[in-house]
Amino acid sequence: MTETSRRIAMIGLGSMGMGMARALLAAGHSVGGYDVTPAATATLATAGGHAAASPGAAAKGADIVVVVVVNAAQTETVLFGDNGLVPMLVAGSVVISCATMAPDAAKALAARCAEHGILYLDAPMSGGAVRAGTGELTFMASGTPEAFAAARPALDAMAGKVYELGDAAGIGASFKMVNQLLAGVHIAAACEAITFASKMGLDIAKVYEVITASAGNSWMFENRVPHILEGDYSPRSAVNIFTKDLGIVSDIGRAETFPLPIAASALQMFLMTAAAGMGRDDDASPARLIAQITGVNLPAAKAQ
Repeated sequence: MTETSRRIAMIGLGSMGMGMARALLAAGHSVGGYDVTPAATATLATAGGHAAASPGAAAKGADIVVVVVVNAAQTETVLFGDNGLVPMLVAGSVVISCATMAPDAAKALAARCAEHGILYLDAPMSGGAVRAGTGELTFMASGTPEAFAAARPALDAMAGKVYELGDAAGIGASFKMVNQLLAGVHIAAACEAITFASKMGLDIAKVYEVITASAGNSWMFENRVPHILEGDYSPRSAVNIFTKDLGIVSDIGRAETFPLPIAASALQMFLMTAAAGMGRDDDASPARLIAQITGVNLPAAKAQ
């Protein structure tokens, strides 16, 4: 430990959390971690971190806790459930909450942490597993100035860009909902476009080359279509992530009496893909569903 290093707990060691843990280790921090999958905590130990048997054990003695789980319910469990981490933290410690969730859920979790003297930074992120490992994520963060200050050593290691969006939890979550609306729509559109190209008898590898140099390109087209070209549907981000996130978007739209027809169409595409048994597969899998329905040929899917 040096004057600038911190004891940091990483809760959730999937593709994103593990990359973030590696970035923290590379910056010289001491990292303890927990995941429901024992192999993930073993991987962290091999990388130089400390494996823990529960969220509370990982958080013991930590200045900063980074929670990278799927949703608000999982976040609540690791914070306040059996062997949760909040009782193990001293006043003034900070929780960096990265799960995508409804703004009201982020506000409620921040309020519960405040009752225990724990700072809470609403900090969903974007960028993918590769950028997680290189410390180049984008964080859409909101919280008190004290929460930002306490979280800064970890953010500096994990982020290429931190947007400080307000002084209250829920604002960051709202920005992430806008991002997820666009991300889900763009993935669905990319899957539709590449299968449409195949239906027209085009070389879809050449389509990828041309479109990524043209105005119709998007970050998601450029990032996800290679999964389709390679027939590799091992989950970097799963279909079920977007059934959840676009579901939250839909819930907010209904509550606000705000129409979201394009997001609704994308949600239905992901729901159909999940119903076809591909919910845990890569979120480029709607292309496989469209191909199955229409008889289009795509590169054969590799065994996972």
